[in-house]
Amino acid sequence: MNAQVHHLSQERTAAKTLENEPEAIAIARELAKRFQETASRRDKERQLPFADLDLLSQSGLLGITVPAQYGGLDVSNSVLAEITAILSEADGSIGQIPQNHFYILEALRTDGTEEQKRFYFSRALAGDRFGNALSERGTKTVGHYHTRITRDGIGYRVNGTKYYSTGVLFADWITIFALDEDEQLVMAFVPKGTEGVEIVDDWDGFGQRVTGSGTTILNNVYVHADSVVHHHKGFERPTTIGSVGQIIHAGIDLGIARAAFAETLDFVRTRARPWTNSGVEQASDDPLTVAKVGQIAIRLEAATATVEHAGRKVDAAQIDPTVENVVGASLAVAAAKVLTTEIALEATNTLFELAGTASVKRDLNLDRHWRNARTHTLHDPVRWKYHVVGNYHLNGIIPPKSGAL
Repeated sequence: MNAQVHHLSQERTAAKTLENEPEAIAIARELAKRFQETASRRDKERQLPFADLDLLSQSGLLGITVPAQYGGLDVSNSVLAEITAILSEADGSIGQIPQNHFYILEALRTDGTEEQKRFYFSRALAGDRFGNALSERGTKTVGHYHTRITRDGIGYRVNGTKYYSTGVLFADWITIFALDEDEQLVMAFVPKGTEGVEIVDDWDGFGQRVTGSGTTILNNVYVHADSVVHHHKGFERPTTIGSVGQIIHAGIDLGIARAAFAETLDFVRTRARPWTNSGVEQASDDPLTVAKVGQIAIRLEAATATVEHAGRKVDAAQIDPTVENVVGASLAVAAAKVLTTEIALEATNTLFELAGTASVKRDLNLDRHWRNARTHTLHDPVRWKYHVVGNYHLNGIIPPKSGAL
């Protein structure tokens, strides 16, 4: 397996070794300050953040979920979500790019062999980035796949086309999700530059513009046998694969909401005018504006607390993955995802409601927050999370085992 490392660039500075959770949060805040300085320009000009992702790799943050026995910090899921929110507040696209990276590491923790864990966890600690080749078009649902992996001597071949491959443009490892000859879903790792892998930068969404979510074409790609993880096993028993993936998505939306709220405060204080009939001298004294700001602040606080609470539930389920613990984690994360989705949309709308017409000027690019929130919250429908939670409490129906729960 170690022979695969020669495909990877050796030019990047080695990743920092982080000692504890407060240090990880502090590093995230330092990076966020740098990312925020150029976030608007990147969005307007669609400048892909290759250099910024290298800084993220060097920071050591991409290894924070690696279990302690493999040399990692093994942070709590509350901290993972908060770090995601910090980065997403600075730049929603950069905050989203590592989501698949951490999902893949959780799937590896759950179902990888010892050899696979030792190897790929060491690569994460070294700063390597894992990108996904998961979603497809033209299937019955997002949970169905046409991409196939078939035996070829001692290894495998993969053929198919993937869309919405978030972060794959920046990845050191492309993680391909495909059906094997028994119709079971597997996760196959190939290093960047592997023959037969074509990555097309064709993502043209109006939000999350620089996530690198393009098309990945897989043409008879050779995969080593020891690079294949039986991903389907993670959904045949209670695991936290889905809840880890989802709490990161919640962190992304929470960060975007915080960014919009901060922009609202600044604009109302410095540029907005009071309404004609308000009877006040400045917009920040308008009682209706003050009340609306208070409403957003309270809902942000509630969403933050819910994410933190859900993270503790996921921690407990990782330590002891009983049905009760895993269901509790799934329900708590579903609640967090609902609240962060709602506050992201509300906060980004409220920015313009309170700031007024002057806030829509193109050069300000404040609409990027709404575009990012609207785009990212389409990742999976929160209306079904209401259903899952209600069905459990009313009818005792356990949530389905899914990467979306």
